[in-house]
Amino acid sequence: MEEVVKINIDGKEVEVPAGINLIDAAEIAGIHIPNLCYMKGMKGVGACRLCLVEVEGLKAPVIACNTKVRDNMIVKTKTERVQEVRKFVIDLLLSMHPLDCMTCTKSGICNLQKYAYEFELKESSFTRKKFGYPVDAANPFIKRDPDYCILCGRCVRVCKEQGTNVLDFMGRGIESKVVTANDRPLQESECTFCGSCVDACPVNALLEADRWRKGREWEYEKYNSVCMLCGCACEIKVSVREGDIQKINSGAKDGSVEKYLCAYGRFGFDSLRAESRLSTPLKRVNGELKETTWEDAINIVSTKLKEAGKNTCIISSASITNEDAITLKRFATEVLKTQNIGSTISLYSDPKVFKNSGKADINSSDLIIVIGLNLSQWDRVLPAIDAAVRKRVNRGAKLIVINEAETGLSTVASINLRGNEIESIKAIITALKQSGAEIDKQTEEYLSDVREITEEITKSAGMILNAKSPLILVSPELFNAASNLALIKGDIIAVYPESNARGVALMGIETESKSYAEMTDSKYSLLYIAGNVPLQNRPDTDFLIVQNSYMNDIAKNADIVLPVAEYLETSGTIIDYAGRIKHLNRAIDSHGKSKSHREIFREIAKKMGTTLKMPVESEIKKAADVKAKISAMPFEKTKNLHFEPDKFIETLNLTVINNSRLIWLKEAFEVKAEK
Repeated sequence: MEEVVKINIDGKEVEVPAGINLIDAAEIAGIHIPNLCYMKGMKGVGACRLCLVEVEGLKAPVIACNTKVRDNMIVKTKTERVQEVRKFVIDLLLSMHPLDCMTCTKSGICNLQKYAYEFELKESSFTRKKFGYPVDAANPFIKRDPDYCILCGRCVRVCKEQGTNVLDFMGRGIESKVVTANDRPLQESECTFCGSCVDACPVNALLEADRWRKGREWEYEKYNSVCMLCGCACEIKVSVREGDIQKINSGAKDGSVEKYLCAYGRFGFDSLRAESRLSTPLKRVNGELKETTWEDAINIVSTKLKEAGKNTCIISSASITNEDAITLKRFATEVLKTQNIGSTISLYSDPKVFKNSGKADINSSDLIIVIGLNLSQWDRVLPAIDAAVRKRVNRGAKLIVINEAETGLSTVASINLRGNEIESIKAIITALKQSGAEIDKQTEEYLSDVREITEEITKSAGMILNAKSPLILVSPELFNAASNLALIKGDIIAVYPESNARGVALMGIETESKSYAEMTDSKYSLLYIAGNVPLQNRPDTDFLIVQNSYMNDIAKNADIVLPVAEYLETSGTIIDYAGRIKHLNRAIDSHGKSKSHREIFREIAKKMGTTLKMPVESEIKKAADVKAKISAMPFEKTKNLHFEPDKFIETLNLTVINNSRLIWLKEAFEVKAEK
């Protein structure tokens, strides 16, 4: 049970968790302590001196961001003494800050403006200073204007904590400046353009490059949703004005290590209005795809499905919603009466893994073991998970990396075990047994060939035994082997490249007869592809239906193309890699005449004489609540997987990349690689 202490803040008695700082304690009490440099979840640095408070029994005011609560502490946050100090700090900052609030994009959400208003400061009483620093606006993502910078250090700290280390301070005193290495533009640094610095900046020093005159914060309709571009499934906040998306920010809770969004999720929404977006159904006439009506397209599809009968195969992406997946399953079993239904999941995982993968919160893990995964913010291979792991390490968690190859995370790991992952897992379990841990009898039989226990293996076992909440993040192909370690201690979660792989599998879309590769190589009378799959050339089929959002290579080879609403244009739920149900909220209208997957399946089913039942939240929750059952498993990799994470994720996102400003980023990184 969490230890709590009683404190008194501005005359208000409140119980708060022991060990938290005064800013967070005051927030629990509903009291705001002014601050500019503090970031929830990170250690306070006291850079701005705005959070000074008085504590009974102490002679001088203390900094609330790094002062821990004590039992029976009496705190006063608005005494005349501290208010004078705060007003002085804001007055000083205003002397070095442009006073163009009338036209500033951050007006209304600027913290400096907010505090200046509270202290009735229209302008500074000090001599005004203007540095005239050049603006960094040469890239299409982030604009940096150092003249607006208040040197709070939030951007520097968030960049360091997530491991990108692009920004730092240069100079001393009032002439200090936040810069990249050698004060070069962002695109000449190692910046990944994730935009974490934009989310962190409390003023107008860091901003989305295209925000000028695209609306103020109070003009936006805001929607909480989920990015569906990779297996991280990051929570996002979508800002909409006049029916168009103006910006996307991270939607995770302040203080969470998962508060992150890569460049794809933050800036890829440009593709929603690309010329390659499908806006109306297409049918092949005399060798060419021609526009047609939904009524005509549905008639053709239903007729062809009836003709093909059980010689029909449906392949789905694992980046569709739970509601879409349930409807697709019902469409296949109730209408088409076929078991020839599968998804891209079989490219990288045994579907049984999804039912045994656990649930855990990385924010509370004090030891993270990463097995067989090469997570990377720079290569955009599950970048948010990479950032979250690095943040946890910076906040005190230990990290063990087990991988055949050197990985980016190995540079921040407490222990890096290079070599065969299965042999390393077996050696750790053997060391745990030698340390007195209870081992399953079946698992023990698999350990007979372990010969050498190195010092690093022994240290790893010790860290696992001493950890309170160990978390194992593992590639699907090594899940069974790693389960033997989780049987002893820790939660185990398989990590996937697609946003709703876990949900799609739990809703029943899993390959029961043939794998994805076998299905695309087999001969079917009719092949129905739903969603974006890594397929370019037309398979051997008499009739090909492609249900997609963009005119990609496989759509160009189809007989019928059905336009699908993108994830920002629909609503529903997914189940992320950690087993959490996340909600998508429709932010904008569907492009052209596009429809959601489930709408299309239901309309086809109705034409074929069946009314499909609408999915309900209770059945999704029931599927998500399946209890993981881990048992002793053979120490071997899952066979017949055809998967390279970096290439797979890039292939699935090609249409988004090539039809948005992200193409600039792709080309910029290619130029760097050549150098």
